[in-house]
Amino acid sequence: MLPGPDVAGEAPVPVRPGAAPGGPAVNPVVTRTGTRRWREGAVVAAAFVVCLLGGTVRVEDTLTAPPPASWLLALVSCAVLPARHRRPLAVLAFTTAAGVAAQPLGLLLSPLLIAPALVAAYACTLHVPGERRAAGAVALAAVALLAGSGPLAGDLSWRDASRMATVVAAPLLAGLIGHAVRTRRAYLAAVEERARRAEESRELEARRRVAEERVRIARELHDLVAHQITLANAQATVAAHFFDSRPEQTRVSLRELVETTGHALDELRATVGLLRQTGDTAAPDGPAPGLDRLPDLLESFRRAGLEVSVREEGAARALPPGVDLTAYRIVQEALTNVTKHAAGRGARVGLDWGGGRLTVTVSDDGGAAAGPPALSDRPPGYGLIGMRERAAAVGGKLTAGPRPEGGFLVTARLPLPPVRESATADEEGRTA
Repeated sequence: MLPGPDVAGEAPVPVRPGAAPGGPAVNPVVTRTGTRRWREGAVVAAAFVVCLLGGTVRVEDTLTAPPPASWLLALVSCAVLPARHRRPLAVLAFTTAAGVAAQPLGLLLSPLLIAPALVAAYACTLHVPGERRAAGAVALAAVALLAGSGPLAGDLSWRDASRMATVVAAPLLAGLIGHAVRTRRAYLAAVEERARRAEESRELEARRRVAEERVRIARELHDLVAHQITLANAQATVAAHFFDSRPEQTRVSLRELVETTGHALDELRATVGLLRQTGDTAAPDGPAPGLDRLPDLLESFRRAGLEVSVREEGAARALPPGVDLTAYRIVQEALTNVTKHAAGRGARVGLDWGGGRLTVTVSDDGGAAAGPPALSDRPPGYGLIGMRERAAAVGGKLTAGPRPEGGFLVTARLPLPPVRESATADEEGRTA
C-alpha cells in the first residue's frame, strides 16, 4: 500500500536514513558547525574571565574588584578573538596593543591580563602560512609586551623583572604549543595522504592484476579449447564432404570427431576446474604440455586432414617450463590457424636450436585446396595476439606475415638457458 497524504491533505515527510521514524533528521554538517561554535564560545569566554581576573591584581600583590578599565580591556581584546582563524596577524597585533595599553590604564601587566594575546599567538602559529613568518610575528608580540610591562616610574625591582620575564615567556610558550600542534596536524595529514595513495596504488595494482588474469585465462581457454574445436569442425567438414561418395571415410571421420570432442571436453573440464580452485594451492592436475608432446599434437592435425612435416636442426636441449609450454602453444595455435584459414592442406614446422635460442617456424604451402574446403570464411580471432603475448612473456619475440612465394609464416624466437643450466635441469629430470 503506497503512502498517501494525511488527513490535512499534506504529503508525508520522508525520513532521512539513520533517523528514527517520527524523530528529527540529524545533519552531520550542522552538528559539526554547532560543536565548532560551542568550542569557539568557550575559548572566548575563558579568555574573557582570565583577562578580567588579571585586572584584580595590584602592584602590592593585593586583590580588588575588577576596575572599569579591566572590564573595558577584557571586552575589547576578546571581541576580536572569533576572527583569529581568518586574520591571525591582525588579531595578534590588536590583542598585543591592548596588553601594552594595560599599564597606562592603571592595570598591572601580567600573563593573566594578556590571555587574549596568548590565544591569538597560539592561533597565529597554526594558521599563518610559513613557520618563519608565524614565529617572527609571535616574537615581535613578545618584544612589544616586554616593552610595555616595565614600570612607568621608579626603579626596576626583582619582582618587576620576574613579572616581565613571565610576560615575555607566556606568548613564546603559546607559540611553541601552537607550533607543536601544527607539526602534529601536518604529520597526521601526511600519514593520511600516504595511506590514501597506498590504497589507490593497491586498487590500481589489483585492477592491473585482474586485467592480466583475465587475459591469461582468455589465452589459456583459447589455446586449450580452440584447437580441439577447430579439429572437430574440420573433421565434421570432411564427414559431410564424403557422406554420399565414401561412407567408410565418413565413419572414420565421425569416430575421430567423437574422440576429438571428448578430448575437448576433458581439457575444458580440467581448465574450468583449475580456475575454480582458490588460494595458493591451485595447481593443474598434470604437467603442462611441452615439445615432448609435439608428435601427438601433429598426429591430431594429420587425422583432421592436414599434412604436417617437421624439420629440426641443432641439438635439442631441456627447456624451462615456461619456454617449453610457449613453444608448444605457438605450434598448436599456428597449425590451428592453418586449418581454419589456409587454402592449402599442408604445413611445415621447424625447430632450430642454434644461436642460443630456439627458433620455431610454422608455415603453410599456400596452394589450392585439395579436398574439403578450408575454414577460411571464419572471422579472425585472437590467435596472433595470444602468440605474441606468450612469446613476450618469456623474453622472446614473434613475427607473422605472408610469404613472398605464397602462404603464411609464423616465426618465434625464444631464449634458451645456458648450457650448464640446461644440463642441470636435464639431470634433475632424469633423477626424478
